Amino acid sequence: MKLSDELPVDHRLAMVYRIGAGLCGAILLAFGILGFTNQLSFFDTTGDSIAGLSTNGLLSLISVAVGGLLIAGTVVGGNVASTLNMTIGTLFLLSGFGHLFILDRSANILDFGMSNVVFSFVMGLLILTFGMYGRVTGGLPHDNPYWRRRHPEQADREADAARRAAAAGGQLGRGGAQTSR
Repeated sequence: MKLSDELPVDHRLAMVYRIGAGLCGAILLAFGILGFTNQLSFFDTTGDSIAGLSTNGLLSLISVAVGGLLIAGTVVGGNVASTLNMTIGTLFLLSGFGHLFILDRSANILDFGMSNVVFSFVMGLLILTFGMYGRVTGGLPHDNPYWRRRHPEQADREADAARRAAAAGGQLGRGGAQTSR
């Protein structure tokens, strides 16, 4: 069984995480483009600021690339968008934790400040939530593959009942035992 077989292809709320991630991507793309328009040097750590966040050319490039990926995932949609959102959201959270430990050190090549760390946590949680929407929630419909995975016995009983109903319906149609009026 492939992982793609387990993902909700046509989940009814798929547009929520697609649009949400697209908006997050647009914010990142705008931040990166603003960094490029200010002609920041690539590894400068002097504290240039855009929209309250410290930045340099490398952070602008990363922001443009990640924003573009999120927008591309929004366009593609489906399982690709969900998986991409979960991956990028996790990377944002890890980046926030990593940069929290290297603030005011020479290893801080992206010129992160505390506002960047907070932004990374917030953006990571948002994107991660958009990626998990429809995968991890209470009250999943019984046709959702995640519900079936969590409740295998009941899913098997429902599948058996559906097969019996389909078989009974097929026999009635072929045997002519029941006529319609």
